Amino acid sequence: MNVTDALKTRISTRAFLDRPVPKDLIVEILEAAKWAPSGGNLQPWQVHVIGGDAVVQLKTLMRDKLAANPRGEGSEYHIYPPDLTDPYRARRSKCGEDLYATINIARDDKFGRMMQMARNFEFFGAPAALFFSIDRQMQQGQWSDLGGFIQSFMLAATERGLSTCAQEAWAIWYQTLGEFLDIPPNHMLFCGMSLGYADPDAPINKLRTERAALSEFVRFKGFE
Repeated sequence: MNVTDALKTRISTRAFLDRPVPKDLIVEILEAAKWAPSGGNLQPWQVHVIGGDAVVQLKTLMRDKLAANPRGEGSEYHIYPPDLTDPYRARRSKCGEDLYATINIARDDKFGRMMQMARNFEFFGAPAALFFSIDRQMQQGQWSDLGGFIQSFMLAATERGLSTCAQEAWAIWYQTLGEFLDIPPNHMLFCGMSLGYADPDAPINKLRTERAALSEFVRFKGFE
């Protein structure tokens, strides 16, 4: 598989098979992803990887946390801009509608949507997960580097037949995760990621979100 194929076939997988991911395979993917571009070679990313009993323990903890506080603890950054305008708001809305349509959850089914949201904290059935944090002294440029590292990991995983789902939803549980993962106080949690083998028969995994035409976001100058 080449890079273009990985870019075009990677999706946010939301249903995984109960099939373990070997640690040495995750290490191999991380070894590839660490070559992501980094301004000044700061390499600002930190990664916590869990599997096996640790996944079970965290899922059990989260069930109790969600029962007591379904809205979470709040996040340390805005996952989306508070006053999102079009076309971004429309794109986000359509993405949500298309997602829920694959699993027959209607717009007014608030309970169904809440239950699907809660599946984030079960890793959608994935057997392994990663959490990404960044030193608090870092600025926008280094956050961009972190995003490049995460993308590199997802593409390298796709190349090896694995599937992923980057989950900013975990940001609303930064205090719980900080304690569970022993994230140092000088680091801010950015997101989690489910990692495993996609369930090929799950309808939700059939969703492929749209992308805008180049004419909407590219401007050329100086070309004939």
